[in-house]
Amino acid sequence: MSHPATPSRFIGCDVGKTAIVVFDAASGRTSALANTPEVLSRFAASLEATCFVVCEATGGYERDLLAALIAAGVPACRADARKVKAFIRSFGTLGKSDAIDAAALARYGRDRFAELPLWSAREPERDRLQALVLARRDLVKDRLAYANRRAAPAAAPVHPYLEALVESFDAQIKAIEADINALCAACEPIAKAVNVLIAIPGVGQKTAAALIALMPELGSLPRRQAAALAGLAPHPNQSGQTDAYRRTRGGRPEVKRVLFMAAISAAKHHPTLSAFYKRLLNAGKKPLVAITAIMRKLVVIATPN
Repeated sequence: MSHPATPSRFIGCDVGKTAIVVFDAASGRTSALANTPEVLSRFAASLEATCFVVCEATGGYERDLLAALIAAGVPACRADARKVKAFIRSFGTLGKSDAIDAAALARYGRDRFAELPLWSAREPERDRLQALVLARRDLVKDRLAYANRRAAPAAAPVHPYLEALVESFDAQIKAIEADINALCAACEPIAKAVNVLIAIPGVGQKTAAALIALMPELGSLPRRQAAALAGLAPHPNQSGQTDAYRRTRGGRPEVKRVLFMAAISAAKHHPTLSAFYKRLLNAGKKPLVAITAIMRKLVVIATPN
């Protein structure tokens, strides 16, 4: 599916758990739909293939809408919520409602549709892998919090309860990791991607699975786009005669966290990247800057384009 040359209608959809507010920029009408597969299938079938529909990521509640649009051959975009919010604020809009958001999404699609990526269905295995990786991330975070509480001097009266919680977290994390490994081995495209990543010294099985889950575009985008998507592209900060320090910003924070740990390992164990890291330090670069450079190198190595 490709962008329509001249979309006939721009439609914004503000997705909620039970209902979706729809704004049609052509007619200026706002309506509401039940967020159920049957209703959304009828809605998608009523649209022309030259429409352009924009919604936001809402924790998976937009999944049935996007599936219905793809099945009907209607181009759609799942927009970055932060970019849409900045777009709304640029017009001085202070109020917030489902109708306002739906209208803003339609306007965002109209102004940016040529640059917006079209949504395409992913393999169910990749969605499952992402759910497992995110669940493991949350469990590891919670386990650390309770382990720290267990170690506090004032925790003696509740130590047995905290110990039981930590043991439960350990068991759940171990079970999820087993499911992740089984899924990576059973799905051939994922297994190939994992093998490419773990061939890089410093990237292990857990890191490879996390990168594939959190950055499925890896390997299909040009290197610079992949680095920008990961939030590792240095952005200029220049004005007049001042050329200030360049910083990385934006991107996906969860991907950055995974790459940071991989870069720490690669700086020690990857022959080329370890030498590169030492050269940067010898040139006076800060350790964090050198590690960020290695993070960007890892993305480049993992992206053949």
